[in-house]
Amino acid sequence: MKKLLRNTLRSSFVQRAVGILAAEYLRFVWKTNRFTFDPPDVYDIVEPQIPAIFAFWHGQHFLTPFIKNKDSYKARVLISRHRDGEFNAIAAERLGIGTIRGSGDHGGAFHRKGGVGAFKEMVRTLQDGCNVALTADVPKRSRVAGLGIIMLARESGRPIMPFAMATSRFIRLKNWDRTTINLPFGRGALVGIKEIHVPADADAAMMETLRQELEDTLNEATRRAYAQLGRPGPEDA
Repeated sequence: MKKLLRNTLRSSFVQRAVGILAAEYLRFVWKTNRFTFDPPDVYDIVEPQIPAIFAFWHGQHFLTPFIKNKDSYKARVLISRHRDGEFNAIAAERLGIGTIRGSGDHGGAFHRKGGVGAFKEMVRTLQDGCNVALTADVPKRSRVAGLGIIMLARESGRPIMPFAMATSRFIRLKNWDRTTINLPFGRGALVGIKEIHVPADADAAMMETLRQELEDTLNEATRRAYAQLGRPGPEDA
């Protein structure tokens, strides 16, 4: 039975169907939630600094494609090559977001899961004027930012834009990242506190300081997003 289920999930037809359904469900959720922005002029602040690296926590990422509110904005997202990543990749592309396949590994071991190629592709993407989006967590360690995204900012010279999105109605799973499935017909909040710049000559100590700053900023943005909606954040689950 398990083998049958595994083979079914590996079917390109099933993967495409699930990806398309997921994308259209998320589009419905986005359209039926009334979002507020913190700060209200967040797009005016961010636009002069693109291309940028957009960072968010794993498990809180489902609505992030909708920050792309203009066709002129170009964006690609880093998605794992794991089987589960196929659904995410199809959904992202359905929503107008390009994909980069691989693992940043968030610590320097970029040789794993195609990480070297993915890192180089992210740098090239930014050099070409296209935004890059990725989760900041160390794999399987929720709310712990890795160094990979800091290394990307140092190499590319582009700022990191940490942000959080939340909805008042959701289902939260009891897994490692407290995955939050957003529900329709509620309110939403998008919070972006500040950008983080990594100097080209940043040494190990400075990179660790900036990694901690990214982690703290993402945690504060997430806390504020849920607080504005009067709901508990994933750290309270």
